[in-house]
Amino acid sequence: MDDQNNPTNDKHQQPDGGAATAARLKLSEKAAEVKAQVADFGRKTVDNLEESRHSAAGALGQTAAKLHSSGEHLSATAHTAAEQISGAAHKTADKLEAAADYLRATDLKTMGEDAKDVVKRYPGPALAAAAVLGFLVARSLRRD
Repeated sequence: MDDQNNPTNDKHQQPDGGAATAARLKLSEKAAEVKAQVADFGRKTVDNLEESRHSAAGALGQTAAKLHSSGEHLSATAHTAAEQISGAAHKTADKLEAAADYLRATDLKTMGEDAKDVVKRYPGPALAAAAVLGFLVARSLRRD
């Protein structure tokens, strides 16, 4: 009986000790399994982030290249348009300068003769110009 009441008895300790050891081993195995799964998940996450980083960098690089290309095209187009506008402005300025020189150098009698010559050479456009001029004069008189 002493053996049964003695807590240090090997018969009673072994099953309890064996179960505890088995539980610890099982828990240790599960912990190692979870640790491996977490490490694997971490590696996969890092790999996915790396892939996303490279993909994003590639997309940004392509967008930058397209913007550079579009900027060059726009610059060339704007330059061409600016040259055309500049050319038209210079032509208009030259014609206005010629008109100013004509007005400075020509007296009224000569201007009247020149106007008659223009009407004789270009009767259709001269008649249309006279009609427009007449309309504008009548309209300005009506306002006053």
